Parts: sequence; C-alpha cells; structure tokens
Amino acid sequence: MDLIDAPEDGLNSPEFTVTELSGAIKRVIEGEFGHVRIKGEIGRVSRPRSGHIYLDLKDDRAVISGVIWKGVAARLQTQPEEGMEVVATGRVTTFGGQSKYQIVIEDIKPAGMGALMALLEKRKKMLEAEGLFDPARKRPLPYLPEVIGVVTSPSGAVIRDILHRLRDRFPRKVLIWPVAVQGEKCAPEVTRAIEGFNAMTPGGALPRPDLLIVARGGGSVEDLWGFNEESVARAAAASDIPLISAVGHETDTTLIDYVSDKRAPTPTAAAELAVPVRHELMAWLDGQDARMRQALSQGLTRRGQRLRDVARALPRAETLLDTPRQRLDMVSARLGPALIAGVQKRKVRLADMSGSLRPATLRRSLTVEERRLREISARLAPALSRSVSAKQEQLTACARRFRPAALAQDHARKTKDFAAIAQRLSDVGQRNIAIWRGQVDAMERLRRTLGYEATLERGFAVVRSDGAVVTDSKTAKAATSLEIQFADGRVSLGGKPGARKEARKPPEQGSLF
Repeated sequence: MDLIDAPEDGLNSPEFTVTELSGAIKRVIEGEFGHVRIKGEIGRVSRPRSGHIYLDLKDDRAVISGVIWKGVAARLQTQPEEGMEVVATGRVTTFGGQSKYQIVIEDIKPAGMGALMALLEKRKKMLEAEGLFDPARKRPLPYLPEVIGVVTSPSGAVIRDILHRLRDRFPRKVLIWPVAVQGEKCAPEVTRAIEGFNAMTPGGALPRPDLLIVARGGGSVEDLWGFNEESVARAAAASDIPLISAVGHETDTTLIDYVSDKRAPTPTAAAELAVPVRHELMAWLDGQDARMRQALSQGLTRRGQRLRDVARALPRAETLLDTPRQRLDMVSARLGPALIAGVQKRKVRLADMSGSLRPATLRRSLTVEERRLREISARLAPALSRSVSAKQEQLTACARRFRPAALAQDHARKTKDFAAIAQRLSDVGQRNIAIWRGQVDAMERLRRTLGYEATLERGFAVVRSDGAVVTDSKTAKAATSLEIQFADGRVSLGGKPGARKEARKPPEQGSLF
C-alpha cells in the first residue's frame, strides 16, 4: 500500500453548502439580467397585512413570481389587479428560502391604451353593479349655496375660470382645497379633499360647504386617470354634500362623472350650474312681485263685485222684520185675556180646596190620630223591654268569648314575634349598611385611581390658559398667560409679574402633560 493513495474518480470536485450554492445562483442571475421590463398578464394577487404585494406575471406558456415592496406599492399610480395586462419594470433576483427566482417590481403600468380602457370598463361595471350609478341616489343641487367647496389645482386656469364665472353670475363664498390633478398623488389627494369637506362641522369656525365642485382641465386618458381610481369614485358617491364633477372637456368622461350628483362639461359650466345669474334672479323676482300685485288687485276686485251681487240678492232688513213684528202683535193681543182666564181658574180651584177644610172634619181627623197614637204607645214599652233583654244576652255572650287571660297570652305572643322580626330587620340593615359602605369606599378608591390627580403625583401637570385646558404647543405659545397645576398646587406664568402658588382645588377635567 502506497503512503499517498490516489484519489478516487469523482472525489476531486469542490463541495458547496446549500447557502453558498444559492448565493452563487443569485449573483449569476442578478449580474446577468439586472433591470428588465416584462410584459404580461397579472395572475394571482396577494396583499398580506405587511403591506407588500405578491403577484404572478404570466403569458400563454410561462409564469414568473413578482413582489412589490410596501414603500413602492404606496407610490404606484396604477394598482395591480388580476387579469390586467401590464408592463412591469424591476430586477430579477432569487429567493433561496424556496429555491425560486422572482422579479422585484419597481414600477408597473398598463400595457397600452387598450389595457387602460379594459381596466376602466371593469371598474365601471363593478361600481355600476353596486348601484353607485343609480340616478335615484343622486341628490338635487342647492338653488343658491352659501359656501362652495372647490377641489382642484390652485395654480391652474380652472380655478380662475370658476371664480370669474361665480363673480359674474352670483358672488358666493368659495373654499379651495388644493390637490394634484394628475400623477400618482392625484387620487389620494382628491379622495382626502372630498372626505375632508364632508368632515367639517356645520356652523363651525370654518363653514361647511353646501356644494362641492371637483374640477380639472382637459387632457389625455393618462392625465385624467386619477379621476378613474376606485377610491375617488367611492368618496364622491359617499359624499353627503351634493357634488358636481367638471373633469376634462365635454368629450372626456371619467368614473367620477358617473357617481357625482351632476356632471358639467367644463369647469366654467360647473360654476354656471352652481349658482343662478343674479340679474336674472332679480328680474324674475320683480316679475313675480308684479304678478302677485296684479293677482291681489284682481282678486280684491272680483270679491268686491261678488259681494255686491250677493247683497242685491238678499232681502231688505225691513222685510225680514215684518213677519216677526206681526206675530208679536198677535201674541200681545192674546196675553191680557189669557191672564184674566188663568186667574179665574185658580180662584175656582182655591174655593174647591177650602170647602173641604171644615173644623168638624179636622177634629174628627185629630181624634182618630190620637187614638192610633195611644195604641202604638201601649205596645212600645214591652217591645223596648224585649229589645233590651236581647241586647243584654248578646253582650253577655260576647263578654264570655273575650277572656282577659287569652287576650294577654295572645298579646304576649305577638309582642315576642314583633321583637324577633324587628331584630332580624335591624341585623339585615346593619349588614347592608356595611356592604354599601364597603362599595362606596371601593368606588372612592377607584375614583381616586382613575382621576388625574393620581397622575399629577407621578410628575405630570395640567396646563390651562384663560380657564381652558391647553393641549398643544401652538396654543401654549399664543397664550398670554399660563396656569400649571402640579400635585401640590398651581403656578401662574405670564400676565401679572411673578408666580403664585395656590392650594389644591377640587379635581377638574383636563389634559395631562
């Protein structure tokens, strides 16, 4: 046997670890391809909570995986959707954890005008199926809005045309929300503007608009694409404020035109739809006033003539009183004889009644009644005796039933029962009072724990200015004087010279700093 054995066939090749081999493949692929542009159809699209986007690019014979990192996904002008034909720009790399290669996408755009129109048609059908285009949900525009909110670029000619037209027709207050009207910032800024106007409080320091105008000048489909984004269309549909869309020229149509309450062909036309012409309105009011005066005059004339016609058809007052007067004369003529006849009749009746009241008749009646009284009085004494005897027997029987010993025994037993019940009620009341006292103590401890004074004892403070709590540095800088509450008192800064320290006051609601 030789001191040095010859190596066997196949054993002289180098050995790589899995990581080394994966890294070598990664370097070869990234060095060979670098940045590439791939045209294909988007297949599966996954959006995990991390914010990254994972998708597949495919054609009729192959599939390549793609990933869009979170920061890039937020800047994309066109969000990837399944079935969209796109051109993706990025760099090819490998993912050693699964032994596969993929493209890290840095930009993605629809593959030509046909892809954009197909995407637009797909979104249009989806929103239409949800009922966002239904005319029944569109609200009428206010006839004369006090405040008009305009969402557009502050530097373009659109806002100048709108303001000029409003000034010529009927000057109104205008709030402008500046936004980008094209590019990747267009859709999110327009969405935030519509939602921001709707979030304003009616009657607040900054008045809430009564009408919104979303406007932009003309341009290509790519320039107007921001107004075709789903977020813009949904924000316009959800707006509680009536909205006019004036995007592009008359031939340009975007998704916001379908969901808005009114579409204007141009920004100038939107201003014309928003307010009427002041001179025309004043002329119309003058005409209505003249018509009202004429109608009132004609009405008074017609009613006066009708009153005169009705008065001619009524009989005279003398004619109406003739019949009652005649009837009164006839009744008064019969009154005298009727009174005399009544008196004679009553005299005859009195004579008949007095004839039956003779003294002999009265004496006989008195004799009969006296005899009847004596008979009744003779029977009265025995009846009273019998009644008294019966009542005495009933009283004796009742007295036998009410024995003093039995009554005393019953009274003692009921007194004992009453004392036992009173003791039980007293014990229950004491226990309840103890329980309630413990609950009150617990609530007091909870109140002190949740109150802000306990937080003050840990080093925090409450800052106030003119009796109001200061919650931000801007308000604090603008305040002329500040009052700071610590755990052991309050200190005033600014205003009068010096600082003073006050005793602790009862808890107040405030913010902690």
